Amino acid sequence: MEMDSPSQSRPPHVVIFPLPLQGHINSMIKLAELLALAGFKLTFLNSHHNHERLIKFTNIVAYFKRYPGFELKTITDGLPLDHPRSGNWFLETYEEAIIMKIKQRFREMLMNSNPPVDCVIADGFSGFAIDVANELGIPIIGFRTSSPRSFWVYYSITDIIKAGELPIRGSEDMDRLITTVPGMETYLRCRDLPSFCRKSDIEDSTVQLIVKQTRKSTEADALIFNTTDELDGPILSQIRTKCANIYPIGPLHAQLNTKLKAKHGESFDQFSNALREEDKSCIPWLDKQPYRSVIYVSFGSITSTSRDQLVELWYGLLNSKTKFLFVVRPDSVIGKDGEGEDVVKELMEKSKDRGYIVDWAPQEVVLNHLAVGGFLTHSGWNSTLESIVAGVPMVCWPYFADQQVTSRVVSRVWKIGLDMKDVCDRKIVENMVNDVMVDRKEFVNSATDMAKVINQCVSIGGSSSNNLDRLIEDIRMKRLKTTKRL
Repeated sequence: MEMDSPSQSRPPHVVIFPLPLQGHINSMIKLAELLALAGFKLTFLNSHHNHERLIKFTNIVAYFKRYPGFELKTITDGLPLDHPRSGNWFLETYEEAIIMKIKQRFREMLMNSNPPVDCVIADGFSGFAIDVANELGIPIIGFRTSSPRSFWVYYSITDIIKAGELPIRGSEDMDRLITTVPGMETYLRCRDLPSFCRKSDIEDSTVQLIVKQTRKSTEADALIFNTTDELDGPILSQIRTKCANIYPIGPLHAQLNTKLKAKHGESFDQFSNALREEDKSCIPWLDKQPYRSVIYVSFGSITSTSRDQLVELWYGLLNSKTKFLFVVRPDSVIGKDGEGEDVVKELMEKSKDRGYIVDWAPQEVVLNHLAVGGFLTHSGWNSTLESIVAGVPMVCWPYFADQQVTSRVVSRVWKIGLDMKDVCDRKIVENMVNDVMVDRKEFVNSATDMAKVINQCVSIGGSSSNNLDRLIEDIRMKRLKTTKRL
C-alpha cells in the first residue's frame, strides 16, 4: 500500500483496533480520543456486539461527533449474537472465532479505506493484525493493555519452562520463588504467575496461545504500555531488549483528563465507556458518608464468583468496621438459573445499614469520591491504575490472567495494599479490610505519595506526557519503522 508523505496537508489516519473485551476497549478508546485531540483522523474498530452495548449504555455517537474525522466502525468478534461472552470465552474461542473470521475482514477494511490508513494501533494480543499490516506495508504499533510486568512474565514463560520452574508441583510449591524472569527474581512466586500457569500440562493450548501472541507482539514496529516510567521503569528496560521502541504513556485516563481540562476547563463532560448501565444512585449514598469511611468493592466486568464465595466476601465486609459500596453483577454469580439474582437480593436486604449494593458503578467517579478510602479489587490493570491515581489503597483478590502478577506488585513492590489471592474466607476479608481502612496509616501514606508522583507524569513535562508527544510526532512523521525489532 502506498503511503502519503508527511508533508501532505491531510492529518494522519490511524485505525485503533482493540480486542472485544471491556478492559481492552476502556484504555484504547481513551488513546483514540487523545490522538483525536492531536488532530488525527481516527477510525475506532470495535466488535458489533460491544458497539451495540456502547450505543445502548453510553452517548458514544454524540460524544465523538465533537472530533471531525472520528469514525466508529465495527467488525465481527466471530461469535453468534446469543453467545454469553463470559468467563474465559475469549481464550477458548480465539483460534476458531477470532483468527479465522476476523483476519480477512480486517485486511479488507484496511485495503478499502479512504483516506488510506497511515498507522494501525492494534491490541498487542492480535498477532494476526501485525501480519496483515506488514503485508500491506502499513506501520503498526501494538498496545499491550495489561501491565508491563505481566507482559514480561508472559514473555518469559518459555524460559521458565526450560529452567524447570514450571509446571508447579502441587500446593506446597506455590510459594517457591521464580528466578527466571529478569528483574522480578526477588518477589515473584509460583502463586503470582498468571492463572493459566497453574495447569499441569505446560503444552496446554491456552498456555501456548498466550506465549505465542506475546512473543509475536514484539514484531510490531513499536509497543504502547498504559503505565509510566516511574511505576514500571526497571521492567520497561527489560522489555526494550526485545522491542527497542516503546511508549509508556499512562495512566491513560489521567492523561486524557489532563488534556481535556487544559482544553475545556473543569466543566468538560467525559465519555463513559461502560458496556453496562451505571447505577449512579450510589453517588448520593456516598455523599452522606464520612471522609474515607467506605471501601469500594468491584471485581470488574468478567470475574465470576460462586454463591459461597460471594457470601464469604459479604460477611467479611459486614463484620469489618467499615461501610462498603459493593458492585455485584447479576451475571457474575455461578449457579443455577436465577440463583445469582436471588442471593444478590438477599444480601441487599441485609446490607441496608452497613452497605450499598449496585449492579455496576461509575468507577472512576467512585474512586475519587472523598468518602472512599479503600478498594477491594480483582486487580485488573485499568482498575489498579485508577486506584493509584486516586490515591486509594487496595485489597487485591485476583481472578485470572495478569491479575495475579499485579496483585503481588501492589502489595510487595509498591506497598500500597494487601494481596488476598487464593483465599476467600470471611475472617481474612474482615481482617484485611480493617488493615487497609482502620489501621491504615502506612497504606494511606504510600498510596498518597504514589498518586502525587503518577499525576505529575501526565502533566506537561512529565514522562508520560513527553512519551505521548513523541508517539504523536512519530506517527506524523512515520518514524516508527526506524527502531523496528532488534
